[in-house]
Amino acid sequence: MTDGYDLDEGPDPAAYAADSPEPDSEGESTATVHAVGIGPGNPEYLVPRVERAIREADVVVGFETVVEFVRDRTDADCLTCGYRDEADALDAFADRVARGERGAAVLMGDPNHSGYQFVGKVERAVDDATGGSAEVRVVPGISSLQVAASRARTPVEDSTFVTLHKSGDLTEEIDRLRRDVGSRHLLVLPRPFDRMPGDVAADLLDHGGDPDAEALVCERLTHDDERITRTTLRDLAGHAGGDEPSDSPFSDLSVLVVRR
Repeated sequence: MTDGYDLDEGPDPAAYAADSPEPDSEGESTATVHAVGIGPGNPEYLVPRVERAIREADVVVGFETVVEFVRDRTDADCLTCGYRDEADALDAFADRVARGERGAAVLMGDPNHSGYQFVGKVERAVDDATGGSAEVRVVPGISSLQVAASRARTPVEDSTFVTLHKSGDLTEEIDRLRRDVGSRHLLVLPRPFDRMPGDVAADLLDHGGDPDAEALVCERLTHDDERITRTTLRDLAGHAGGDEPSDSPFSDLSVLVVRR
C-alpha cells in the first residue's frame, strides 16, 4: 500500500497526486477526504475553508509537528506520524475513511507548494482502502513562500519557485535554479539538512550566480520568533556543507530568496 513507494526507483507519489484534475466541484462540500494546507503555523493565517474541513472531520492525519498546530481546532481523532511510521498512520486513516468517516490530511503551508508527495501517499492509501470510491480534494492554504515573497518584495510572476523539500532526486529542480539565477528572483524551499540555504548558494555561485546578489533567508515566518537574515550569495555560501542540523545556522523552517 503506501509503503510501496521507493523514491530511488519510483514512482514518485507526487505524480500519483498530479495524474489528473479533480472532478467537477459539485460534490466538494461532501467530499470524504480533504488534504488541507494549514498555513505557516500562525493561526491568523489559517483560512476559514481549511478550518471548517478540520473541524468537521472525524479523523485527522499528518506529521506530528503539523497536527499540533490545529489539534485544538477539532474534536476528531488525530493520527500523528513521522517519516518512519507514516505508512502505518496513513493506512489506519484510510481504513477509517473506508468505514465512512470524514477525513482530513493536514500539511504545512499550501499543499500545492511542496506537499504533493504527501498528498499522493494519502490519495493512494485512500484509493487502496476504498477501491477508489472516496473522493480526495485539495484545499489550498497560505504558504510561507507567499509570505517570503511579500517580505522580499519579489512578485511571484517574476520569480522561479523550486521546492527541494522532498525525497528523491533533485536534478531537475537544481537545473531550474541554475538556469534562472540572475534573470529571475528565486524562491526556494530548502531540504533539511543536505540542501540548506548555504548549499544552494554555493551551487549557484558555481553556475554563474553573482557573488553580490542579495539573498534573504526567512525563518519561521509569521511566528513570534520570525527571523530574516539579509546577506549575499558569497557570504551565504560560507555555510555550505554537512547534512546534520548542527551543520547549518538555519532552521528546517526556512525559505531562501535570491533577488535578481
